[in-house]
Parts: sequence; C-alpha cells; structure tokens
Amino acid sequence: MGQSVAESLVSEHNDITVIDTDPQRLRLLQDRLDLRGVVGNGIQPSVLAQAGAHDADMVIGCAAADETNLVVCKVAHDVFNVPTRIARLRSPEFEQHVEMMGATGFAVDQVICPEASVTASIRQLIEFPEALQAVTFARGLVSLIVVRASEGGLLVGHRLDEIPALLPDLDARVVAIYRQEQALPRLEGQTRIAIGDEVFVLAPTAQIRATLAALHEAEGRPVRRLMLAGGGKVGLRLARELCQTHELKLIEHDRARCDYLATQLPAATLVLHGDCTDEDLLEDENVGDMDLFAALTDDDEDNIMACLLAKRMGARRVLALINRSAYADLVQGTKIDIAISPASAVIGELLAYVRRGDVEAVHSLRRGAAEALEAVVRGDAKSSRLAGRRIGQLKLPPGVQVGALVRGLHTEDGAETPDTHDAQVLMAHHDTLIEPLDHVIVFVPKKRMVRDVEKLFQVSPTFF
Repeated sequence: MGQSVAESLVSEHNDITVIDTDPQRLRLLQDRLDLRGVVGNGIQPSVLAQAGAHDADMVIGCAAADETNLVVCKVAHDVFNVPTRIARLRSPEFEQHVEMMGATGFAVDQVICPEASVTASIRQLIEFPEALQAVTFARGLVSLIVVRASEGGLLVGHRLDEIPALLPDLDARVVAIYRQEQALPRLEGQTRIAIGDEVFVLAPTAQIRATLAALHEAEGRPVRRLMLAGGGKVGLRLARELCQTHELKLIEHDRARCDYLATQLPAATLVLHGDCTDEDLLEDENVGDMDLFAALTDDDEDNIMACLLAKRMGARRVLALINRSAYADLVQGTKIDIAISPASAVIGELLAYVRRGDVEAVHSLRRGAAEALEAVVRGDAKSSRLAGRRIGQLKLPPGVQVGALVRGLHTEDGAETPDTHDAQVLMAHHDTLIEPLDHVIVFVPKKRMVRDVEKLFQVSPTFF
C-alpha cells in the first residue's frame, strides 16, 4: 500500500519522503521512483524530523500495524504540527469510536481502510454486474460507470449525437471512450461506439441500469449466487454484508480460519475448507451456476488461476483481487472480467486531500491512469475561472470533459444542505452555465493534466 501511494503521488511531482525499517526495500523504491528514503521507525520523533516533518504538508501512516499508524499521526500533530494526518487502519473497532481520532486522541484527520474500500467497490459491481467499474459523486446522486460495449447493445454502432433520439428518456453523457486500450483523442457527435470499446458514462444514479442496458446486452439476471475464494479480511467483510441477501459459498484453505469464519457467519452460509484452484472442488460446488465468482485471497497467482478456472467452468462473471498493479493491467479485459487493485480502490480517498481547490471526491480510473473528480465552485465571476461561464467557454486540456453539474447541495451562505431533496443534476452541454457552489464533475484522461484542472477551481487572491 505504501509503495502504491508513493508511486501515485510522485507521478504528480509531489516531494515525497518514505520511512521504512527495511533499507533494502527503500533502496529498491528509490531506484525506481524519484523520492527520498529514511531508514527507521516512523513513531520516533527523531526519524520524523530527519524525514522533514517540520515543514511537511501531510503525513500518511501506511505501516502494517494500526498501532504504528496511530502513533505516527499523534507524534506528527503534537511534536511537528503537521496540518493533515491520514492513517491506514484495518481494525473496524476504530470506526466505531470516532472520538478517539480527534485532536485530544490520536489526532487523525482521515481514516482509510483498504478492506472497506475494496468491499465497497465490489458491492457496486454486484449491484451493476455489467459494469467494469462504478463510482458515485455528489452524495450518490451521480454515478460514473465503465462498461464494455457488446454486440446487441442499443447504442453500439451508433454516433454519440444519435443518443438523444435513440433514448429520449436517458440523461447521460459519454465522457471518454477507450478503444484497444487507447483513449480516443476527441469525442465528437460523429464518434461511433464500437463493439469492445470501454465507454465511460456519467448519468444520474437512478438511470444507471438503463444506461448499462443501452451499451451492454444485459442478461437481465441480477447477481444472486456468489462464490468467494478467500476468507481473509476482505472475504469476511464482504460475506458479512452479503450473507443476508445472497446465496453465498466461501472457500478458505486454512482450517483454523474456516472454524473462525463459521462462527462469524450465519448457518446458511456454506464455509468450505479447500483450495480455490482445485478444479474438482469447484465442480463439486457447482461453480458453473454462480452469477459471480470472486477470488479474494492474498495470493495474486491463486486469484488469477482460480478465476480462469471458474470462467472456463461456466461462472457468469469472475473478479480477481490483484495487489500488483502490473498484474492488474495484464489480466483486465481477458477471460477475467474484472481486476480490482486495493491500492487503486483507496488512492482516491488520499488524492482528495492532495488536490488543490475545494475537492469533494476523487476516483482513480483505469488502474490510476485516469481520474474523475468532483469539486465545488467557489467565488464569483471576478474571482473564479468557472463561476458565471458556460462550459463551452472553458479552456480545458485536450480530452478533459466536464460531465455533470449538481446544484442545490449548499445554502446561499455556502453551508452544506442536510439532505439532497432540492438538488438538481445537470448533464453538461456546451451552453450549460456554471454557477457558484455548483458541484462540477470532471473526467481527466491523464494524470499529468490534473494540475491544469485544479487551477480552474482555485479562486483568485481577491476572494475572501
């Protein structure tokens, strides 16, 4: 996790220092990335001082132990007055006692749990089984889905300017198309959606199912039967959330862990002791009848092999948890329908703190190559580059698309509204007028363009 976070932040030209107790690991990281390494224990003030905590903007605790990350944040706050402190915490206990995270406690500004983020991502994909990725913005009012266009989809083979006539009741906007792993440089009305394209679509969340059906020949069958391979932290968390609503089988290779899982899940959930790459076991448990097979062990190779086996044996869709980003790039779009990287699932939560401007949410797309962000327009026509302007007047980097605006999430004095009843979702068009306090959702095809997009949301020094 620490390596993935450092790699993502370095790619945006941030000044990064990594602390680790293993000199060899640091040496390898320094050889590969443009960053500084400090050997030592991050909970020690002398080590933090050597790493530059005195003038750091942010400290991120990504160590394996929750206790280490909590102490790092506490020392960074009390001794060095670091403005922002983020801790990766695996234990759900801390989620239930938020008072411990305050300034008088461990002084943690943001808690990040990779297992919770991965589980949330998988839940979205279970809800929208045809999607390759699904993320939400503006308190869930707007969703961005990635779907592979398939033969039989209503919009496949048609031009983008034909969408309103084909689906007059659908209010959606295509913000990017990837063809043969490359983004189309420009989207115009004459651009056609071809079979096999990865299509990125923004739409009101209430219309996501209709959007999916228009691009993918939906089988009309929701995910009801699941088989999970791996009863670790992710597998158990997901099983707990799904066991009451889905028919569930869970495979775990460690016998002691199986005994523990059986005590944590209801009797209707079948816990199996075995190897998820055992073809006989998968056949005996009717993997071919599964709507989704998810390999969630801590071994990438086992997850890949188990998914390939399950797919060959008839599982409708297969999902692999892949820790190595290089592996995720290789297997996505092959016989494995979906590859999820834990680092990619959580990096957006971190990036929301790194971004300049009033950024509400950031989602990493295509294993970190692209990004979608939601930010609030502050200021007025004199102090803002966005307020009072139409989308067609904006000077956007090539490929960057404003996908949607959400209006009505703030009161006139700028405070957030307690609910979303009066919020209005506006799909972006060239003549759409941007108003102060609008939430603007932007798709950025390449991370190097992010800095230019951030500048749009920054107000001039005359704004108070």
